[in-house]
Amino acid sequence: MAQQQPLTLLQLNQLVSDLITTGADPLGYWLTAEISELRVNRGHCFLVFVQKSERGDSELLAKADGHIWASNWMLLSMSFQRQTGRPLSAGMQVLVRVQPKLHAQYGYSLNVIDIDPTYTLGDIARRRQEILQQLQEEGVADLNKQLHLPRLLQRIAIISAPNAAGYQDFMKQLRDNPSGLAFRTKLFHAVLQGAQVEETVINALDAIAAEQEQWDVVVIIRGGGATIDLSGFDTLALAENVAQFPLPIITGIGHERDDTIIDLIAHTRVKTPTAAAAFLIDHQQRELDLVLDLSNRIVNGVQQRLQNERYRLQQLTAKLPTLATQRISSERLNLERFDRQLRASVTQHTSNERLTLERLDQRLRASAHQLLERHAHHLALAESQLKSADPKRLLRLGFSITRMDGRAITSTAGLQPGQQLVTTLAEGTVSSTVVEVKSEK
Repeated sequence: MAQQQPLTLLQLNQLVSDLITTGADPLGYWLTAEISELRVNRGHCFLVFVQKSERGDSELLAKADGHIWASNWMLLSMSFQRQTGRPLSAGMQVLVRVQPKLHAQYGYSLNVIDIDPTYTLGDIARRRQEILQQLQEEGVADLNKQLHLPRLLQRIAIISAPNAAGYQDFMKQLRDNPSGLAFRTKLFHAVLQGAQVEETVINALDAIAAEQEQWDVVVIIRGGGATIDLSGFDTLALAENVAQFPLPIITGIGHERDDTIIDLIAHTRVKTPTAAAAFLIDHQQRELDLVLDLSNRIVNGVQQRLQNERYRLQQLTAKLPTLATQRISSERLNLERFDRQLRASVTQHTSNERLTLERLDQRLRASAHQLLERHAHHLALAESQLKSADPKRLLRLGFSITRMDGRAITSTAGLQPGQQLVTTLAEGTVSSTVVEVKSEK
């Protein structure tokens, strides 16, 4: 078998290119894929299309480079953004018409000749629906909506970009409100378009949560101007943060045609930053009107009460002399009745006390007589005893009293011969001298 003449790489690529060109449909093929990379250089758009596993992991099943030449890029990109509200970007699922090409030098690629925006819109809607469904399953989708707005919305935490026109409009409208209502605001910086939306808005929410007692409500507003990429507001992580945030959140993203995920789960959604300012002003105005109405009702009520009491006082004043006369007459009758009762009571009491005194006098007299009789008997006995013990009586009975130096002697103890003694008799005394002392043993 004769050996085949080998081909160069250029020749092989050219051969395959001819086969592709000859066998391919000249109108191209509709292709569904995800854009993993997109860059624009010198007016041309260069893309990388991928197909991932349906299992939900990051396994790549297919990959191909693609391009949209400058002659077609401007028209396709403007049409896509006008219909979807966002520019063609990485991460999107797209339906594109492509023509497969194999360039001998640059290799295989897909030339994009048309894009169907409705497919991308459907995919965006599907993703958003999946996020909403997951929030429902987690039980958090309506948490922020269920929060009660405070009666006073004066302390406003704002998430926006400092140089955004929408933020400036919001602040101007708050500041220049016709009623001169006062608001305290603080800006928490975030990027509100592109790939940094999720991260920066969540960071701003975390900063507000750290000092939540200082704020009544959170307002997320986006800068004015043309509608740009809103995909950053359609992420599960941002949606979970907004849904579970402890303060009511008002969104004024500034797009009329479409709602983002956070619009759907925030407490209140308005279209524009100025509408958000108008909402806060109207809320405060209603509270101010209510306070003024209550104040007027209180003043009117007090005035009416004063008028009623003044009329009542006049009536009482007119009745006062008659009432005083009646009261004096009534009190006089009461005094007379009391005087009669007092006199009768005193008479009765005096009579009772007189009877009591008489009974006491009788008892006292009887007790005194008995006491005197007892004491008279005792005295008679004492007198008889005294008379029986009288020394004179004893002397008359033959007894005598012998004394020495005035002291009666009842014993021979202490007597000495020669001592002088005096003996008292019933009639007279006898002096003697001790001659001899004898003791009886």
